[in-house]
Amino acid sequence: MQILSTERLSLREFTPLDAPFLLRLVNEPGWIRNINDPGVRTAEEALTWAEGRLFKAYRELGHGFWAVQRRDDGVLVGMCGLFKRAALPEPDLGYALLAEHEGRGYALEAARGCVAHAREVLRWKTLMAITAVDNPPSIALLGKLGFEEQAQQVLEGYSGPSRVFRLAL
Repeated sequence: MQILSTERLSLREFTPLDAPFLLRLVNEPGWIRNINDPGVRTAEEALTWAEGRLFKAYRELGHGFWAVQRRDDGVLVGMCGLFKRAALPEPDLGYALLAEHEGRGYALEAARGCVAHAREVLRWKTLMAITAVDNPPSIALLGKLGFEEQAQQVLEGYSGPSRVFRLAL
């Protein structure tokens, strides 16, 4: 299901057919370094991971992490979306791209679309975001969106501390 469009991108719900793409994405060195290693090594494991991490949120919350694809050719470049983690008091913005698509402004464009969706469609008042402690590109992106750093804390599912950000919508 289509969620939103930006100038160059379209964000939609992932489907089971996206399992091979998700397998690639969650095994990117940047994902493993800055997010975590979910231990997903096969397309079947990627589908199981997507069911628990993505599809369940769509059904239960009506939002989640969405597939980011270029509008001109439909190529999947990453994921971006809104997710409610038990460890945070408010929903948060998350994003990740395949390394081959970084540096083109896709993450910022998709994130701006998600922030607008949170404010205008979902009518949320606050949005959070987390990054690895040493992730300058994500920290800079969150700054461009107006997020302010709140603290560093160890969140469930992460081995070390995360930087926690908040944005009033």
